[in-house]
Amino acid sequence: MEHTWRVPVSANAVVDPIDLPGELALTVSVVARRLGVAPATLRTWDRRYGLGPSAHKEGSHRRYVSSDLARLEYMRSLVVAGVPAAEAAQQALTLVITEEYSVATTRSIVSICSADEAASVSTKIPVGGGNVVATPGADQGAKGLARAATALDAQACQELICRGIGHNGVIPTWNELIVPVLRGVGERWQSSGKGIDIEHVLSSTVASALGSIVNNTTTFINPRPVMLAGANNERHQLPLWALAAALAEVNIRTLMIGSGLPIDPLGEAITKTGPSAVFIWSQIGPTDLAELERLPVTRPAARIVVGGPGWVGKSPSRVERIMDLESATSVIQRAVCSG
Repeated sequence: MEHTWRVPVSANAVVDPIDLPGELALTVSVVARRLGVAPATLRTWDRRYGLGPSAHKEGSHRRYVSSDLARLEYMRSLVVAGVPAAEAAQQALTLVITEEYSVATTRSIVSICSADEAASVSTKIPVGGGNVVATPGADQGAKGLARAATALDAQACQELICRGIGHNGVIPTWNELIVPVLRGVGERWQSSGKGIDIEHVLSSTVASALGSIVNNTTTFINPRPVMLAGANNERHQLPLWALAAALAEVNIRTLMIGSGLPIDPLGEAITKTGPSAVFIWSQIGPTDLAELERLPVTRPAARIVVGGPGWVGKSPSRVERIMDLESATSVIQRAVCSG
């Protein structure tokens, strides 16, 4: 699939940043801080793979413009995901730059620049248009996240999500900030077949932000963990991370088994760990609720809770089906406290 952005200049043009007031003109140190890598790493990527700054003014050092930054951020995301550097660089070099860099991206860059550096970065880049993920009815926070995701700006996405969690908590942030954008990305993919790159960047930053809540919680009220798993053939894990983070906020420890686990191995994991509750997510389905009868009955018994639109059939008597994150958190919290 073709990954596309648009900037005011062609990908390979040598530009003068003084003549392009809407264009970025960043030093290696600023870009290094932006990406979270050492300046030496950027110089290595320039020397080995040709991913260097393309803006040049006589008598001064070359500077990075937005097309350079787009390629570097894309390469960085691939490397973090485990792609070898040479292969990641090759993919980054073939990235077609056709979509405008978002205001959210530029403003987040300005925030890490010195006063002199910030003066050379314009925040008047136009945004919007048909290439931005649609979030009808969503608030400005979700629209900002949509712009950042469209620009593949992982750092801006992370900052917006973490700020939302810090101000409002996990559940409101999930419902009002994250879900509208995930829905918009999904609808864009269904209607046009485009946006898988946006989905990957957004999903990874959502998982990272939610995971940080889980990993930074050290005091728990439950000696027996709450097991979180995806149904067999299920690949969506973000709802599991959302629930893990919501439970961490109320100091409930979770055990993330992950997605795509067949019912029998799941039963073995329940027997080994003796969880206080088990939550199973099914999004794509169809997943037969009757299969849950095969789960072992532990002593003390684990509360079995399921969520997601992929479930079909009649729930066994010991299984509780919920419809939203708030209900799942409440049901599991009650199970933990009563157990």
